[in-house]
Amino acid sequence: MSKTHEQDLQAALPRIDFLYLSEDDMIAAGVTDMPGCVDCMEEMFGLLHSGDYRMAGANNDSHGAMVMFPENSPFPTMPKPTADRRFMAMPAYLGGSFCTAGMKWYGSNIANRDKGLPRSILMFTLNDADTGAPLAFMSANLLSAYRTGAVPGVGARHLARKDSRIVGIYGPGVMARTTLAAFMAACPKIDTVKIKGRGQKSLDAFIGWVKETYPQITQIELVDDIEAVVRGSDLVTYCASGETGDPSAYPILKREWLKPGAFAAMPASCEIDAAMEARDVRKVVDNTGLYEAWFEELPKPAHVHVPVIGVKFMDMIAEGRMDKSELEDLADIVAGATPGRQNDEEIIIMSVGGMPVEDVAWGTQIYRNAVAKGIGQTLNLWNEPALR
Repeated sequence: MSKTHEQDLQAALPRIDFLYLSEDDMIAAGVTDMPGCVDCMEEMFGLLHSGDYRMAGANNDSHGAMVMFPENSPFPTMPKPTADRRFMAMPAYLGGSFCTAGMKWYGSNIANRDKGLPRSILMFTLNDADTGAPLAFMSANLLSAYRTGAVPGVGARHLARKDSRIVGIYGPGVMARTTLAAFMAACPKIDTVKIKGRGQKSLDAFIGWVKETYPQITQIELVDDIEAVVRGSDLVTYCASGETGDPSAYPILKREWLKPGAFAAMPASCEIDAAMEARDVRKVVDNTGLYEAWFEELPKPAHVHVPVIGVKFMDMIAEGRMDKSELEDLADIVAGATPGRQNDEEIIIMSVGGMPVEDVAWGTQIYRNAVAKGIGQTLNLWNEPALR
């Protein structure tokens, strides 16, 4: 869609209206269109390569700002630092055809599941990049889930074998669904899924979703351990949430398990064995600056505090076990500055950390879809501001 609506809002100034989009509105506006989301993320990575973006932090690549809680507090109502207990703001600006800014804000608590709630509850604000006025305020759980899953799809488009058929998944939750959806968009020959989960309820729900959504997947195998997830798989992903703080307890990926030509996309906790550290295993991250910002902000070793594998790569570089030149950036690959898959034998592992520019990209597209389709509720901020 053109920027007609944004221009109309500019013409109405100083009156400011914005669009509220509930989760149902987001679905109607196409937030679950994974092929479209993969295309959107690929465009976003092109802008990352050219530098037409900004995130927070000194290097403009920070994941965001998180409220931390103490182990012991004199205030009985203050939240405790339990697993996934956080409040976080993730702001960004993205140029190109988007030319918008925005911020995802969320609270997270793993105990939400006992209340029938998702672990994280997210909202996203989209802003005009000129005035800073709000364009939209939207439900963001699906927005975040689909943009996260789409990044492994972009990676698979450039780094997986074209004849990939077998996907191995550890952790059959929401992240597994969106990652598989993105793999399907990038590798249409997929016909087999191997899955390892901890609970029968989540396994049954995942299997039912696969059968309903992708009838071309004719074989679904339940396996007993992570090794069986990996062995023989063309595409591998670990999507299980878990405790942070002990890398030896993170799910491990061993080189001996991976077939020649395998591509592993890791958006969740992951550890690798010494053989995976070898130079001939290609190591890709979704944005080098993101991991540099994390490494700067975190105590060392950083992988103790952020369990995604790209943070481990930063530890390895700092400890002299890996040269920085070995680390490859997905944006450079998308832009053609670094080659994608070069042969059918190379093993490639990609870290997926998640960035607020992804929320801005997909949020802008969904907002424009909603405007074009007349979806959502218009809310008024003011007709004229009381303060000038």
